[in-house]
This record gives sequence, structure tokens and C-alpha cells, in this order.
Amino acid sequence: MPSELSNKMRANLADIYRFIDRQPRPADYVSTSQLAELLLVSPPAVNRMVNRLSKLGLLEHQRYQGVAMTDAGRVEALKHIRRQRIAEVFLVQVMGLNWLQVHEEAGRLSDGLSEAVVQRMYEMTNQPRACPHGEPIPDAEGALPAAEDVFLADVEAGARARVTRLITREIDRLQYVEALGLVPGRICDVIHVAPFEGPMQLKLGREFRIIGQNLARLIRVEVMAQVC
Repeated sequence: MPSELSNKMRANLADIYRFIDRQPRPADYVSTSQLAELLLVSPPAVNRMVNRLSKLGLLEHQRYQGVAMTDAGRVEALKHIRRQRIAEVFLVQVMGLNWLQVHEEAGRLSDGLSEAVVQRMYEMTNQPRACPHGEPIPDAEGALPAAEDVFLADVEAGARARVTRLITREIDRLQYVEALGLVPGRICDVIHVAPFEGPMQLKLGREFRIIGQNLARLIRVEVMAQVC
């Protein structure tokens, strides 16, 4: 089956996987209209793509529910994501590119790489476990450990948390997050959470930050302890 997949089809699978993975609440199905918006294509083009990937056993299309990934589709998506995330690390560590801007460049680069080159890049960057944005790198078989982090927006006041990953690739948002200091590896205390999905007050070292729920939905963290 892998020989039947074009780079575009693999990229579509990866985009669908990322879309599902980044939802605030887990969802098995994605509507075809959501896919059209996500992939920037027309509804007929989405239907053709879904039909083709469904015939290969990579997607499952249920009427009135939408599209879900099969186990095989998830594996192919994660293999593609592995290549891109390794390329991101390589571009930052070896070539010195700014981590804020490597996502699209890594996408273009990884499409033309053989598995041997990807593996060499992986070794040259000391077998990284995560991309520069903190996203975990799947193994060569397309496997990924179950996520144990949560959205910062779901953390209660009084908790201490470590930023694990950022789920946006929009440069302006990444720049803003970097300016706030909420980059992967940074530890923060959640001081207060306003009711009705109001803003959150955080403490990073001796400095305080106030962020809205929209931004807190772009940051995933590992809850470490209750500190107050």
C-alpha cells in the first residue's frame, strides 16, 4: 500500500491526524466540510480524496458522521509526521534556522527525502524525542506513546505545570508565545482562572502573565503539582 500513496495523500493524512489531535475535546469524526476548509480544497476534491483513501483502508467515511482515521491511516500519518518533525529539528540544530519558521520549510524538504536520509538526520540531531515546538516524534513504525499532557486552558488554579508543546504553527502566534516565555520546557504556576472561560493569571519565575482562553488552547502542559 505505501507505494500507492503520493506525497500529497500522505500530507493530507497527516493534516487530518493533526486536526483531530489538536481538538480541545477528543472527536473520532471530522466532517467533509471541515476537511475542505482544512485542506483548502473544494468539497468535490475532498470527496475524491476521501473515496480514494477509504479504498486503501486509511479512512472510514460514515454518512451523517463524517470521516475517521483507521489504524492503518493513523500509522501512515504518523510516519509522514515523523519525517517532517525530524526535518524541523535538523533545520534548527544543524542549519541554524529560526524555530518559529521551520514548519513549512520542513514540509517541503521532507517530501523529497529517502528513509535513509531521514534516519541520518535523526542520528545527526542526537535522536530527538520532540520537534522544536515540543511535539513528540513518532518512531519509524508510526507509533506514538499516548499523550499525558493537557491543554493549559484545562489546568485549575493552584497548579504548577511545565509547557510540553505548542500546537500552532502560525508565526505571529508563536512569536507572541515566545515573548510571553511560554515555550516548551518552561514551568509556570497557575495563579487564578476567571470563571466562564475567562483569562488565566500565570506566574513564570518572578513575572506574571495574563492570557486568554484562546491562547491557552494552543499550549499543552504537564501538570507537576499543586503549589497553593
